[in-house]
Amino acid sequence: MTDNDDLFGDGEAAPVKRAATPAKAATAKAARATAPQGTPGESGYDASAIEVLEGLEPVRRRPGMYIGGTDEKALHHLFAEVIDNSMDEAVAGHATFIEVELEEGGWLSVMDNGRGIPVDPHPKFPKKSALEVIMTTLHAGGKFDSKVYETSGGLHGVGVSVVNALSETLEVEVARGQTLYRQVFSRGVPQTKLETLGKVHNRRGTKVRFLPDEQIFGKGAHFLPRRLFKMARSKAYLFGGVEIRWKCASSLLEGVDGVPAEATFRFPNGLKDYLVHDIDGKELVTDQIFSGKITKQGGHGSLEWAVAWMADEDGFSSSYCNTVPTPEGGTHENGLRIALLRGLRDHAERVGQQKRIAPATTDDVMATCASMLSVFIREPEFQGQTKDKLATLEAGRIVEAAIRDAFDHWLAASPQQANKLLDWVIDRAEERLRRRQEKEVARKTATRKLRLPGKLADCSNAGAAGSELFIVEGDSAGGSAKQARDRKTQAILPLRGKILNVASAGRDKLHQNQQLSDLVQALGCGMGSQYRDADLRYEKVIIMTDADVDGAHIASLLITFFYRQMPRLIDAGHLYLAVPPLYRLSHSGKTVYARDDADRDKHLKTTFKANSKVEIGRFKGLGEMLPGQLKETTMDPKKRLLLKVSVDPDERPETGETVERLMGNKPEARFTFIQERAAFADEAALDI
Repeated sequence: MTDNDDLFGDGEAAPVKRAATPAKAATAKAARATAPQGTPGESGYDASAIEVLEGLEPVRRRPGMYIGGTDEKALHHLFAEVIDNSMDEAVAGHATFIEVELEEGGWLSVMDNGRGIPVDPHPKFPKKSALEVIMTTLHAGGKFDSKVYETSGGLHGVGVSVVNALSETLEVEVARGQTLYRQVFSRGVPQTKLETLGKVHNRRGTKVRFLPDEQIFGKGAHFLPRRLFKMARSKAYLFGGVEIRWKCASSLLEGVDGVPAEATFRFPNGLKDYLVHDIDGKELVTDQIFSGKITKQGGHGSLEWAVAWMADEDGFSSSYCNTVPTPEGGTHENGLRIALLRGLRDHAERVGQQKRIAPATTDDVMATCASMLSVFIREPEFQGQTKDKLATLEAGRIVEAAIRDAFDHWLAASPQQANKLLDWVIDRAEERLRRRQEKEVARKTATRKLRLPGKLADCSNAGAAGSELFIVEGDSAGGSAKQARDRKTQAILPLRGKILNVASAGRDKLHQNQQLSDLVQALGCGMGSQYRDADLRYEKVIIMTDADVDGAHIASLLITFFYRQMPRLIDAGHLYLAVPPLYRLSHSGKTVYARDDADRDKHLKTTFKANSKVEIGRFKGLGEMLPGQLKETTMDPKKRLLLKVSVDPDERPETGETVERLMGNKPEARFTFIQERAAFADEAALDI
């Protein structure tokens, strides 16, 4: 939660400085007329130039200072602030469920069954209720006194008062003492007094319903159901004792896959369930996930963790403090890294491998490690207003001490798995040292001889900037492409037929596949955890396959390979798809090319006169195209069309699920996918 306010408790609010009244302004003006004149250059800069903003006006003037900006991420941060308040009530043991609802028109509401915001008059502002103080005053809340909340996500950053300031309208309902209260605000200003709506006997807690302000976030800005759904689900993983109920208007879910209109989240195993969901289908180094939960550490709250090592994937870390995500890590993540390395060093010493483990670092341990870490501590300190990085030093010591002991027991309980993990980390360390040595040798050598696959027709450009690698299917297409290319900047690598489907093949098959080995060798950047973007030999990697179904299949296999083995190549914007033509249309000396059937029909209607006898030629493959045609339509940077392959970071889990569903080793998943889209296939067949 936050230091500037929260939804629950009797926080104290600092007095607000008021702007000068007209009378005071006149007095100040008269004083200035008789005051000594300043030096040249100071004219116009006196006390009257000092502006004092009241209430929540600073938030509206400079929203970036409080929520990091006014973009999509900042918009969704409003939801995080509101649900964090309810989560604090749940963690404190006062709420058992939280309801999240996205309504038509962009309204979002969060309701819990906690204690409810206090509604009695505030001691320092007797004319205002505590609810109004909390909603309209920065740095007002119940998080400053640990008697109200033992742990919370606050004392640094923003809060519900900032959400109020940046909302066109915000409504608060509080059920407290069997009585229902309500107050409405607009852009941080109360529109009604605190209203008493009557008695309620089966409800308690707080409901916040708000509509983000288009003046701040821009016209058309709206919450994304998928993003809210993921954020709500993650909160349920972080605290196994809470139930989160999700509801979304069905009209907002059109075209949004994987997000139901209603769902209930409750995960008794907490972070372990979370990690199992995120690494589903991945091959692991150890059979078991290292997980655990410990309460009351050093006078603080609790900590929970789940760790697994993947065989063929880059690692990732997801950490939280008091249920607030810390995407930039911090002291708690450092404690985890140190505990894992020291635990492995102790195990290596027990089995006589201390010399081999000596060069290993925390980076070697975490290279393919998928980790989830959640800590609950009192009065956390963060770097940055939006709490992206934890800075509490004691958190690192608490995490290291707790996890170190648990990791020692976990390793000792399964010596075979422990040795397997030890060998894996040692291999990562040796690979890192080998790469560093190769770089040192390369710097010392005047000319570096590269081992390149025989079928690669490399470009003459010495650096990666401006260089392109075209991956084509077959020697025939490769021959045409080699003649059509610009030898200075364009390299050609022909592949024989369809490559291995890495989504359904084992690790051994992957490393034994010659075509993929040639591709990795040509790129020069390694794959998996050994991938290094700085070593990539080309600025653009372009998949150029035939414009038919077989070509699309080969392109899908190649994209799957890059997504699974070189995701950072995609993230860096290096991967592209060429768009070769499928048809050549000519009449009376005029020639045009069409990408597909729809493009062909469009040209027949718009490019050529009606009833013209247009000659239509269909290319069976790139190999049948003349080098000049291939250059003109597909390879010339001035005329070609390229499609960049990218993955939305917010939809990465859904993308992984789709790749596994369509390309994995479960044919029944693909069959279900086809059945679900049978109507679309029928329509496409009718169009043909």
